Amino acid sequence: MLEACVFATILCGFFGIILKKNLVMKIISMDVMSTGVIAYYVLIASRDGLFTPIVSKVKNVAYADPVPQAVILTAIVIGLSIQALMLVGVMKLARDNPTLESNEIEKSNTP
Repeated sequence: MLEACVFATILCGFFGIILKKNLVMKIISMDVMSTGVIAYYVLIASRDGLFTPIVSKVKNVAYADPVPQAVILTAIVIGLSIQALMLVGVMKLARDNPTLESNEIEKSNTP
């Protein structure tokens, strides 16, 4: 059930990128899709009953792998920086165009 909700989040973001014409809505849809991908990765990487390798006093058990946590933190930071860069690009486009609809921007910039 949880996997279905995560896949629905990814699909909502994907269809938002394809179907929305406003550039800000496309950026928000990309953020929703990346959040779904991160949630799916966390869902797959998490396991019940694993101990942390630093604080645990139990020996000869399966320890939690810290690499997926580091990858997720890195993905969140990179996603935030890409989103900020795209929003700056949209702000630059908004100075020259009265609308942020992609169809109108394409029409006004074609020779």
